[in-house]
Amino acid sequence: MSAPTIPIRPESQKTGAFEYICTRKDELIGWARKFSLFPYPFVTACCAMEFMAVSSTPYDTDRFGAALPRFTPRQSDLLMVVGTVTHKQAPILLKVWEQMCEPKWVLAFGVCATSGGFYNNYAAVQGIDRIVPVDVYVPGCPPRPEMVIDGIMKLQEKIANQQHLIVNDRF
Repeated sequence: MSAPTIPIRPESQKTGAFEYICTRKDELIGWARKFSLFPYPFVTACCAMEFMAVSSTPYDTDRFGAALPRFTPRQSDLLMVVGTVTHKQAPILLKVWEQMCEPKWVLAFGVCATSGGFYNNYAAVQGIDRIVPVDVYVPGCPPRPEMVIDGIMKLQEKIANQQHLIVNDRF
């Protein structure tokens, strides 16, 4: 006669390792997402020169994981609105934002995208946050490349600290 088998751990008892793995998985996904940004540049005005400077060799956004701009919204997750947005362009901006896959983030680049700038008239949108939700504002006319890199780093910090929907109760 053989002895009955006794389970080492009852099924109803949770292990600490499983919860530890779940939290570490969430941090790992946040780390991977923050260093794999694919920007879509919605460039409309004079801040385009500063956007080109940020992407060039001295400032190199590649080391922040945001180097390769995608020119299709379906392949990008960071919408960089660079420059003045007019009311005529607002529906186009909204359509681009709606076509982006989740998770998606928006960076307002320059004072015109942030608050309308000195274009306080009937044609310019007084801040793109009236059209799409903005995650990071980079002020300046035009903003220095260091300020843009600081904005990207703030966005990376925000992404890393978010709760990622991939992680659920079932692992």
